[in-house]
Amino acid sequence: MKQLLSGTACAILFCCIFIGSAHAQLTIGAQLRTRTELRDGQSAPLPKGSSPALFTSQRTRLFAGFSGYRFKLGFTVQDVRVWGQDVSTINRTTTQDNNGLLVHEAWAEIMLLDTTVKNKNLSLKIGRQELLYDDSRLLGNLDWLQQGRRHDAAVLKYESGPYMLHLGAAFNQNKENAAGTTYNPTPPGNYTSTTNGGSMYKSLEYLYAGKKLNGNKGSISFLFLSDQFSRFHLDSASVKIWDQGVNTRMTTGLYFTEQFNRLSVTASGYYQFGKNASAQKLSAGLLSASFQYALTQQFSAGLGADFTSGNSVNSTKSHAFDPLYGTPHKFWGYMDYFYVASGFGNRGLQDYYLKTKYKPNQKFQLTADVHEFFSASTVPDNSTTPAGSLSKRFGTEADLVASYSLTKVISFEAGYSHFWNTSSLTSAAVKNIANAQSNSNWAYLMISIRPEMLLK
Repeated sequence: MKQLLSGTACAILFCCIFIGSAHAQLTIGAQLRTRTELRDGQSAPLPKGSSPALFTSQRTRLFAGFSGYRFKLGFTVQDVRVWGQDVSTINRTTTQDNNGLLVHEAWAEIMLLDTTVKNKNLSLKIGRQELLYDDSRLLGNLDWLQQGRRHDAAVLKYESGPYMLHLGAAFNQNKENAAGTTYNPTPPGNYTSTTNGGSMYKSLEYLYAGKKLNGNKGSISFLFLSDQFSRFHLDSASVKIWDQGVNTRMTTGLYFTEQFNRLSVTASGYYQFGKNASAQKLSAGLLSASFQYALTQQFSAGLGADFTSGNSVNSTKSHAFDPLYGTPHKFWGYMDYFYVASGFGNRGLQDYYLKTKYKPNQKFQLTADVHEFFSASTVPDNSTTPAGSLSKRFGTEADLVASYSLTKVISFEAGYSHFWNTSSLTSAAVKNIANAQSNSNWAYLMISIRPEMLLK
């Protein structure tokens, strides 16, 4: 920990030493964000009689950015912890599984065109970085999680006026090998089990092409992404042994958003094919459409629908769509019941929702959303002979969030969510929770302090 903090301090000091050079500027900042949560069935209904969970998590970040002639540098070091995890007020160390200190970002961007070339930019960004595109549905920084999401990658960027073209690639290894490129995708320590964090890709490539519309009020884009996963076989004890080859999954589709006076419209569609991480043939899709209408300057309301395909009972091919490396908390309800496909039996999802927003001024905002969830495929009922089927309806979720900015640096956010689930959701084919409660609650209070300073 001391070495990591010392390295960060040296990097910031290095930037400060050279801040006097021509065309150079330094940005330094920090963030402390705490979130206290009451979980009474968050991510899945609890069995009847279970006690709710209560805890406070904290993210502490130190970041620095330095830009000079034809280059930029960015560093972010963070510590993520739960209050009390060290089980001591004087201990000098924490357990390895709970150690949340790491480098979140460490990248450099090189401008390949001279500054005399106007209205065009060609650059190469290399290192640990966030990948953030469109509405963050498939590629996002997942900022809701205290640890966020990052990639070790290289991205070649070309931008000219309203047009942009990005080519990205990543290749992962566990260590500096003497021979071979076998990759173990299982992460060390604790990771969020409701995400796809337990099946890391071995390599990834993507092409993103986009165009801004209507004076940057809208955009249209195309994405093609290919990610490869290590092949494996099972030994005599059914333990995975990782092999040299890969299973390749491909995802492609379009995204569109536009503002028509008071009406904003968003639509997207994606198709997945190839093989998933388990070497199963894949054919899956996602469709999404929504609109939001500003009834007044302070209040807007809108409707939307999302559809992801799911597995049928007897199909040998997987039809379960995976939302890749995006920010799923932003969609499909804040209680995260449908974070990834495997979290609800790979049945697919239909989400019909109403969203409202009230913003009387620049400091305060209140949102209220209601979701109605259904399975996209038949939900089998194996409790009967012969096997029958259950209702496709999963349940209803209501989300209420209030946010207030005390200053440009200090902000508060509080939320409450309630889920009314059906027996289909808790059945063995979906969440598989015996004797589950039919109502679930989740509440949180988040405080963020994020100062920044720009030196020229």
